[in-house]
Amino acid sequence: MIKAANGWGQMQIKCLPAELHNRPAQIPPRLAAMLAAERGRWERIFVAYADCGTAGAIDAVCAREGAARLPGADCYHFFAGDAYLEALEETPGTFFLTDFLARHFERIIVRTFKLDSAPENREALFGNYERLIYLSQTRDPALLQRAKQAAAFLGLRFEHRHTGLQGMAAPLIASVA
Repeated sequence: MIKAANGWGQMQIKCLPAELHNRPAQIPPRLAAMLAAERGRWERIFVAYADCGTAGAIDAVCAREGAARLPGADCYHFFAGDAYLEALEETPGTFFLTDFLARHFERIIVRTFKLDSAPENREALFGNYERLIYLSQTRDPALLQRAKQAAAFLGLRFEHRHTGLQGMAAPLIASVA
């Protein structure tokens, strides 16, 4: 959407598997391999990842490859800005969903952590959470419904906050400019 909205036909987007967010230690080597494969092909490379639980390892990969990345510790922060930190301060037991996670909640959360076949995992993983905040980037009623269902499945109070894509778009636009 950001690419089309800005007329960036020359931009190429390559993705790593989203499931890597459940195994952050695997993100840096996979990212390094992808960037090495692209070395010399592009004037600029922008990595649309925050730190994502890698303790700075993504930054090390980006520094080696001369790539820029999204700011912040995780996608929730760059989508919601300071409102994300305020939400965590207000209720530390907050689980966040983005459009992507709402769309793929069953595959990435439920099946990965076996929440359907081993219900005790739900309490072990989500027992200290109190609410789920859906940070929507689009205004999609079907995704809103999925996010509500995810909150109900986890037994969490539901909140919705529309963030749009500006938090992701602004650093990308600055990198391209």
